[in-house]
Amino acid sequence: MANFEWYRSFITIYKHSSVSEAAKTRIMTQPAMSQHLASLEAEVGEPLFTRTARKMVPTERGKELYTQLAPLIESLEETTLSFKAVSSPTLPVVKIGTAQEFFRERMAPYLRNFNMRVIAYYGLAAYILDLLTEDKVDIIVTSQKFSTPGIEYLHYVEEEFVVVAPFDYEEPDFNDSKQLEAWLCSQTWLSYGLELPIIRRFWRENFQKRPQMKPEHVLPDLHIILSAIEHGAGISLLPTYMLANSLRENKVKIICEPYKVTNDLYFAYKIKNSAMPKLRMMIEALKGYM
Repeated sequence: MANFEWYRSFITIYKHSSVSEAAKTRIMTQPAMSQHLASLEAEVGEPLFTRTARKMVPTERGKELYTQLAPLIESLEETTLSFKAVSSPTLPVVKIGTAQEFFRERMAPYLRNFNMRVIAYYGLAAYILDLLTEDKVDIIVTSQKFSTPGIEYLHYVEEEFVVVAPFDYEEPDFNDSKQLEAWLCSQTWLSYGLELPIIRRFWRENFQKRPQMKPEHVLPDLHIILSAIEHGAGISLLPTYMLANSLRENKVKIICEPYKVTNDLYFAYKIKNSAMPKLRMMIEALKGYM
């Protein structure tokens, strides 16, 4: 009769495509993990993986078994963790890594409604991913999907970036996209970084080329960029979710409509923690306030 731990090891190997990575995730030795798999394959009566030099490739029988087992194992683990969470007298603590602007706009206004304690860390995508891999945070909200073993990504939301200018900015009426592109290049731009993040994508998607200009000011904080635009410093690309007050108070305006660009945000967390109730609570809370 198959042992429950064999199933857990099989699921972990399937997700990581590696016995060694699965062993690290389950805090086991590699020989013990291999023995679990060998015992399960003997019970099933046929191989569940094809061993290659780089990874474990599931056989058709392995795929079929995973499809049947994964929901059952994850449901059982989630039930156990939920029971422990309910039994705890204190609120769960969730450590999250994200961009400062996102936290300010999308989390800070709703913290009092979160049934959890939140510890936040701010930084760019690569930095907060390092925090996640080092177990310094439980979950991150990121715009970049890195190929990192043991990390799972879940699509969260699509941001929309538009060209934002001071309210009294004069915008010529161009019918030709080449004229518009040339005019935009001649304007004073504020950028989040010297490498022109999001601006390059805006140019590529709308004009099929790289932007032929340099930013006048590089300010690594979107709220500071917005404030600078309000006071006439230039133009930039900003997410629509942070513009409501400035637009309502006639401090800025959106120009060059309908030229815009979108940016996907993802939740990222360690696969081994995917069933943790506090992570599901955080994900559902953030989805609910979008």
